[in-house]
Amino acid sequence: MRIGTKFIHAGVEPDPTTGAIMTPIYQTSTYVQSAPAEHKGYEYARSQNPTRTALEAAYAAIENGRFGLAFGSGVAATDAVIKLLQPGDEVITGNDLYGGTYRLFTKVFARFGIVFHFVNMQDAESIRPLINEKTRLIWAETPTNPLMNITDIAALAAIAKEKNVLLCVDNTFASPYLQNPLDLGADIVMHSATKYLGGHSDVIQGALMMNDQKLRDELYFIQKSCGAVPGPQDCFLVLRGIKTLHVRLQRHCENGAKVAHWLRNHPKVARVYWPGFEDHPGYAIAKKQMRDFGGMISFELVNDSLDEVKRVLSSTKVFALAESLGGVESLINHPASMTHASIPREERLRNGLNDSLIRLSVGIEDVEDIIEDLQQAIG
Repeated sequence: MRIGTKFIHAGVEPDPTTGAIMTPIYQTSTYVQSAPAEHKGYEYARSQNPTRTALEAAYAAIENGRFGLAFGSGVAATDAVIKLLQPGDEVITGNDLYGGTYRLFTKVFARFGIVFHFVNMQDAESIRPLINEKTRLIWAETPTNPLMNITDIAALAAIAKEKNVLLCVDNTFASPYLQNPLDLGADIVMHSATKYLGGHSDVIQGALMMNDQKLRDELYFIQKSCGAVPGPQDCFLVLRGIKTLHVRLQRHCENGAKVAHWLRNHPKVARVYWPGFEDHPGYAIAKKQMRDFGGMISFELVNDSLDEVKRVLSSTKVFALAESLGGVESLINHPASMTHASIPREERLRNGLNDSLIRLSVGIEDVEDIIEDLQQAIG
């Protein structure tokens, strides 16, 4: 199937009882057995649920993988991957990544003896000096949150395979419409399905996709044993969201490109972070591994005082000042005090995340209204 057809039909079969075209919401905690250990494939809803089964099949399909697993949030999915490791194991990850991932790595798992190395991954070769006999995982975001840096997934995958290290790629910012890391050699793909996959700012969920049966079984054991699973209503909402992913992302990309170029030409804007600019350091790699450049943009003002930044953030009418991204509505965000507040300021500044940075999730409204809103807010 071509990509749009795949998104519409992924994981969905007519309900065998009624023929319903949409997957039912199986709102149940347990399943009746005909005799001890004799059942229809479902025992207890933490372990399995038919609505979740359909969604997990869809997750696998949209990332061109064999297996998918659904979790209660993107952080819960990330948590499951790190639980593959043992005390003393080491992880190499980017120095520009989602604040919640940084917090999970440094404030939770570091206490259990897992060592994390944060490095600039714009050059994949920069990870080589950090790889040793204890390295078990490379964790990458691309594009990164919020500086929109690009990492060469295929180059990372080649190094990971050479060194017998797992590679997990957080594909949240790109979505499966724009980028498919498994096709480029990654072992695991992670999504905060809250974002583009759900697409309507009405669900919290995470996903893992992979090809290896053993890896899937290990992650399923963690999913079942630790219990960070989504409910069937949430699974239904993401199934519905996936069906329109391609048409939504087309508009996100179209609007994002227009907004990025408009911002770059605005006299009060100092810098725009968006990988679709030909002079972006990662443009060539992004063009190679992505189908388009997405609707996520960050920028800094010429007047980078915190007062001016707060004024702009509080002045929008179409953009809502809120955390999260990837919904149909446009969102504006201040990473330093919101999504990335858990990262120490000195470290943020060292990695290029300034206090004045503004992040946009460009929605699918009429782009003229989006630009007019930014114009009246920036002045």
